[in-house]
Amino acid sequence: MREIHLHDTRSGALQPLAPSDPGRVGIYACGPTVYSRIHIGNARPFVIFSLLKRFLEHEGYGVRLVVNITDVNDKIYTAAANAGLPSERLAREMTDAYLADTDALGLGRPDAEPRASDATVMSAILDHIGDLIRAGHAYESGGDVFFKVRSDPDYGSLSHRHLHDMDQGEGVEGADRKHDPLDFALWKARKQDEDTAWDSPWGPGRPGWHIECSAMAEGLLGVGFDIHGGGSDLLFPHHENEAAQTRCARGQELAKIWMHNGMIQSTGEKMAKSVGNIAPLHETVERYGAPAVVMYLIGGHYRQPLAFSEAALEQARANVNRIREAGRRLASGPSAPELEALRERFFAALARDFNTAEALAVVNEWIREATSGLAEGAGGAGGGSGAGDAGAGDAGAGDAGAGDAHLREMLGVLGLEGLLAPTVQAPAGVRELAQRRERARAERDFAAADRLRDEIAALGWEVRDGPAGPDLLPAAGS
Repeated sequence: MREIHLHDTRSGALQPLAPSDPGRVGIYACGPTVYSRIHIGNARPFVIFSLLKRFLEHEGYGVRLVVNITDVNDKIYTAAANAGLPSERLAREMTDAYLADTDALGLGRPDAEPRASDATVMSAILDHIGDLIRAGHAYESGGDVFFKVRSDPDYGSLSHRHLHDMDQGEGVEGADRKHDPLDFALWKARKQDEDTAWDSPWGPGRPGWHIECSAMAEGLLGVGFDIHGGGSDLLFPHHENEAAQTRCARGQELAKIWMHNGMIQSTGEKMAKSVGNIAPLHETVERYGAPAVVMYLIGGHYRQPLAFSEAALEQARANVNRIREAGRRLASGPSAPELEALRERFFAALARDFNTAEALAVVNEWIREATSGLAEGAGGAGGGSGAGDAGAGDAGAGDAGAGDAHLREMLGVLGLEGLLAPTVQAPAGVRELAQRRERARAERDFAAADRLRDEIAALGWEVRDGPAGPDLLPAAGS
């Protein structure tokens, strides 16, 4: 197996991936709180850790990816009240929407997607809280249960914060029942305006956000699993509290490596529903197509912020089309031996802290090299006409000797293997419109030709004119 190094937030350095169970890797990534449709920023960790799983599997590891769904949370109660809906119904509807929105990315599902409301999860949460109380790290107060932050000498070691710089973000909630303002809630007593609650030794209520993930991660991956991931906005207090709860209850660290992806930024601010600068994922996919959205989200190093703009999405769509057209010019089969060094560079980039931006640059270089010797007039590596059978849209065999095996392998790891799917033959009606457009052009009736091109586009197809004649391709996003 290739040696893989990943950046660990706790140590601030690259750490070798050294699974406790040789050959098997456990990954837990924090998923969404389902109080509304997710935005493209929520999709970044879903994409990053789905593709990390693909890469590790390519390298020979067995991987179990767990991405939770937070369906018990203050935000859900507030959103449900504003919508005039039962909180359980809103959480269920938004969970279904989240699954549909992420399915549309075409990356498959995680191996497990636990929900805080699951009976087994709730039971594990109660057990975890009880263990913390018995160990002297938590206390009950007025039906609430709080974690004693100062009881953990290593608190702050993940986020590198000092106690005097910490604010749990809970506002005044429970302040009169806390022994220390730094303490945070493990269990919250039911309030009059809350329409769901669970029984507990401390009375009816619901879990705090942080204990949910500790219980779900431990229940599915054990303690000391390999990789814990999520957005950098979760580092404090969420991940710091997760780590503290497990450390104090179990006597060992929750995870070996903590990976944090950067935020999507719009107009210089983190994209967030509270700010109102969100781009819903489902609308973005509908507009630009799933491959372009994936391309955009992996276009920068995962640890760095990513600027959001229409120009960035259009550039990603152009990159997708470039790869798709280059793939159409390659034969199905082994790639040239001289391209092996570029293939190796691609996987080496991913092995060095999962650098998808560098890996994509290598893909582009590979395409330039692979297509540089193809017939003149078929277009360069960065585009060209993509000429095929005039007007038919039939799949071509590509150019002999220019095998696509490397490209297919690399794109598969990046979740973009669909770009090399055989070209689908256009329906007879679309082909007929293309033929009528060619006759109009031959007769120099360009107004009619433009009108027919628009009719073809409305049916989900695009006409590409090349030296060998027009070609019909599925429109981007179709």
